Amino acid sequence: MLERLLMASVAVFSLGAGVAGAQTIGFSQIGSESGWRAAETTVTMNEAKERGIDLRFSDAQQRQENQIAALRSFIAQGVDAILVAPVVATGWDSVLEEAAEAEIPVVLLDRMVDSSPDLYLTAVGSDLVHEGRVAGEWLVSAVNGEECRVVELQGTTGSSPAIDRKKGFEEGIAGADNIEIVRSQTGDFTRTRGKEVMESFLQAENGGADICALYAHNDDMAVGAIQAIKEAGLKPGEDILVVSIDAVPDIFQALAAGEANATVELTPNMAGPAFDALEAFFADGTMPEKFIQTESKLYTQADDPAGEYEARKDLGY
Repeated sequence: MLERLLMASVAVFSLGAGVAGAQTIGFSQIGSESGWRAAETTVTMNEAKERGIDLRFSDAQQRQENQIAALRSFIAQGVDAILVAPVVATGWDSVLEEAAEAEIPVVLLDRMVDSSPDLYLTAVGSDLVHEGRVAGEWLVSAVNGEECRVVELQGTTGSSPAIDRKKGFEEGIAGADNIEIVRSQTGDFTRTRGKEVMESFLQAENGGADICALYAHNDDMAVGAIQAIKEAGLKPGEDILVVSIDAVPDIFQALAAGEANATVELTPNMAGPAFDALEAFFADGTMPEKFIQTESKLYTQADDPAGEYEARKDLGY
């Protein structure tokens, strides 16, 4: 079995010479749980259209079984390549092995899997741990040695962003004895759940009086939490500091209003680098790096959030 899989992988990654380009690409998207996710979908479709690619899209609605079924459908259709933004990190070996055996290269978008790197061509994404670390380091600087009790809204349990953004934030605040994460719970990357969980945090922490800061694994949960803080009679951004990740338009509105304090950018254009890698691979067999890292940037209230909102509002968020 192992020998057969290795031979299949070699076959996948030796394709390309004499092939004009990948014309049909399957794209398995997690769903539309956040504004950022919707923007990634829109940007991917736009990139495909501009390049003349027939993009076959499947919305998994946050369910891994739907993604696996979509990948098997793409394989049966004989697509030239597959893009997948995996909902969770584990459980992909079998379907990736099937793609390898069918000689269809797979590119991961914005999330990683626990499978052997031999089973996918490349992965395009940010350094998720770095994003969390930047958020944590910002908070250390912002509180300047004062005691700070933090509540954390985690992303979908088991997803690589939730795992890595938590790890990075903890690294960012390591050594700052004045900062403590007192409550941490998943909000599934959605505004609705972010608001609900933040309401429970507020109730458990003296109406929010004992909370210094909120760290959210994405902006959508932060926006929901901001609403909960306001409904509790507190001022988000002042009474409770808010730092999150993604840099979607709505968080820039919150920054401009003084209701959020910082966000770390995650670009929605993962498809551009992915299509570039596939184009080179199919043209002459050029092997991309196993991980193509996109740029991340910290934005605060001092970075013209109103202007940043205007620049992003029509990108499909």
